[in-house]
Amino acid sequence: MATLNQTKKHTILLQELIDSGFYNETRFFRVVDHFVVQWGINGDPSVSKKWAKNEIPDDVPNIQSNLKGTISFASAGPNTRTTQVFINLVDNTRLDDKFMPIAEIVSGFEEVLRINNEYQQLPDQSKIQSEGNVYLEKEFPNLSYIVTMNSA
Repeated sequence: MATLNQTKKHTILLQELIDSGFYNETRFFRVVDHFVVQWGINGDPSVSKKWAKNEIPDDVPNIQSNLKGTISFASAGPNTRTTQVFINLVDNTRLDDKFMPIAEIVSGFEEVLRINNEYQQLPDQSKIQSEGNVYLEKEFPNLSYIVTMNSA
């Protein structure tokens, strides 16, 4: 279970993504031991494409730290956050100048540690964007994934 910081536009976006079912059947495509677990590319390329245009600006200044169990939006550079998020597996304070935590896992962190890490960073994000879960299921059949996500 995660708590949401309701004062941030990133939190509002995360809530919209969860409520829309965007993260359902979404694979954890990047698992870096002692660093982060990342997901947020929908398994249906047409769904991902719709959300990719919804970039939001960075939150400044960062008033929270990327501590173990916090969740932050990933980015491809300044003001490019869309749907990809990551969970900090350890305290990653070196990320504080670029990534603002938007939620924190308050129970169940042991489940995060069970996410399959055998593929590390091998899945190609551009292929996930263009081919979705078809590509991931064929090339990386053991990826852990979210069955359904809700904010109950």
